[in-house]
Amino acid sequence: MQRLALRWRREHCRIGFVPTMGYLHAGHLSLVQRARRRVGPAGRVVVSIYVNPTQFGPQEDLSRYPRDFKRDQQLCRAAGVDVIFAPGDGEMYPPGAEAGFSTYVTEETLARGMEGAARPTHFRGVTTVVAKLFNLVLPDVAVFGAKDYQQAAVIQRMVRDLNFPVRIDVAPTHREPDGLAMSSRNKYLSAEERGQAVVLAEALRQARAAVKAGPVDSVQLKQQLSRFIAGRPAARLDYIEIFDPETLVPRAQATPGARMALAVFFGKTRLIDNETI
Repeated sequence: MQRLALRWRREHCRIGFVPTMGYLHAGHLSLVQRARRRVGPAGRVVVSIYVNPTQFGPQEDLSRYPRDFKRDQQLCRAAGVDVIFAPGDGEMYPPGAEAGFSTYVTEETLARGMEGAARPTHFRGVTTVVAKLFNLVLPDVAVFGAKDYQQAAVIQRMVRDLNFPVRIDVAPTHREPDGLAMSSRNKYLSAEERGQAVVLAEALRQARAAVKAGPVDSVQLKQQLSRFIAGRPAARLDYIEIFDPETLVPRAQATPGARMALAVFFGKTRLIDNETI
């Protein structure tokens, strides 16, 4: 992959990159289309498909994360992807007691709250694998989805702090007709859970409506939304946070322009969402 990317650079081809864990859906394909627009018809678009073990915690869903490489290939081909980069664990994290993999990348500020608090090792795995992928694919632009807003912010900070020569483009969240954010994990939901999962988008809409008349105390708003989510029998709230969209610092008052993120379990399936309120 790296040799191919270096050849493209010698040929003055711009490289667009969409990192994924596979089991692609329309949201991923919208990122591919965005990458194509950024590099133009003469550029190259690379999609990586790699279920990265270092971003999963011990009790998380690494072993059952959905995989269908043949289907992903077909979708990428139809979307005009130039190269699928699908490394194995042994390539990305060479094993061995002495010569094995032992270097990690961490971001110390933006990764602390929300997903960082709920999943303590998650962002170390994300930043490490994305740094490695950037060094292998050598993109001019990499496209991420806003559904993982904190992740995109952490990657942007890593790129700035470590001087990666890549532009990070964050695309709007792609949603189902009823508002549920598209996610590979939606496959896990039972029919009943799928019907109730729209509560994430409904909570975000309620938050936007609440701040229209003026500032609202964040604690009170989160309590109100927690009760609303608890009204769905299959839902179990993990967290709600209202925060500054630049610094990710929690806000004492919810005002228009703040960002709200939440994570909710439906059975064993954990879904996240966020929007500007």
